[in-house]
Amino acid sequence: MKIKSIQPFIQKMALTKPYTIAYNTFTHVELVFLQVELDNGIIGIGSGSPAEDVVGENAQQTLLNLQSAFVQALAGRDIRHYQQLMYEAALQFPKLPGTLAAIDIALHDAFGKYLGISVAALYGQKIKALPTSVTIGIMNVSETLEQAEEYKKLGFKILKVKTGLQVDEDIERIEQLNKRFGNTFKIRVDANQGYTIQHLQQFITATKHLSVELIEQPLPVGKEAELLLANTGSTNIIASDESIKDAKAALRFAAPPQPFGIYNIKLMKCGGIMGAFEIATIARNANIDLFWGCNDESIISITAALHAAYACANTKYIDLEGSFDLAEDLVTGGFSLQDRYMLINERPGFGTEFIQQ
Repeated sequence: MKIKSIQPFIQKMALTKPYTIAYNTFTHVELVFLQVELDNGIIGIGSGSPAEDVVGENAQQTLLNLQSAFVQALAGRDIRHYQQLMYEAALQFPKLPGTLAAIDIALHDAFGKYLGISVAALYGQKIKALPTSVTIGIMNVSETLEQAEEYKKLGFKILKVKTGLQVDEDIERIEQLNKRFGNTFKIRVDANQGYTIQHLQQFITATKHLSVELIEQPLPVGKEAELLLANTGSTNIIASDESIKDAKAALRFAAPPQPFGIYNIKLMKCGGIMGAFEIATIARNANIDLFWGCNDESIISITAALHAAYACANTKYIDLEGSFDLAEDLVTGGFSLQDRYMLINERPGFGTEFIQQ
């Protein structure tokens, strides 16, 4: 079945509320969408939401790449050769994961719809459902507790708390969350490279009795060796994020002694499902757990990450709430929430479609 046409476009979307992490405050997001139409009328949908400060690519660059002659020349190619098309795209756009993710997701969606099966079924679904965490940005203690109370009312059970500016206040926020909510929430922490090794050790020591589930990317990229100095107890609860953008980095840090016990995979860091599976395979063979994350993204790319996550037996955690932060979206379907567990709908492809305007 031939690809008939390819149409990229960009959309600026407001967030439901601004949020702050260790190095920025966000009020909106620019998402790039890619529509791949087959000769039989099937529409595959992809989306890119690259984080420029992490991967060096922004949405405007993604759009220009998707408008290039190379991408437009995919029209006329056979969708059954989607893996070959992705291989060629990776050669054309090295180190441009937002571009690759949009192409990868759109091709996977179109191919799954062509076959009449979900992408998770295509690769073999190993996991039925997991609960997602929801994120609390950097804010003071009272605002943190207020946000947690809102999430409690919505039924969420796992919080990911952004930290990394003031370690003493970070510790107090975690302590007060535990005091107010007890075992209502599991707590994960994301320092976004904001700590020194001294700050990290201070945080671990002060919160060890509070059973923090994991600590994501506490030190800056390039300081990974220092993580071996952190006393995290019998289990390595340190998760990578910015340190692992591709399979080469995953392989580097898989060798003992391992600085990370958990790899965070984001489709927007590694260029889509094909790149994600390369990292996942390395992690599986090194006995490293997987933690699937996201940026602020459309339902389409969040659903793609879910399909990839559930196709990997070493997936242990998901943090795929990025579409919850959007005040609007262009697609519907994909997944549902049942008691805060994320379930894919098992329709062909990623089970999404554009909302009729």
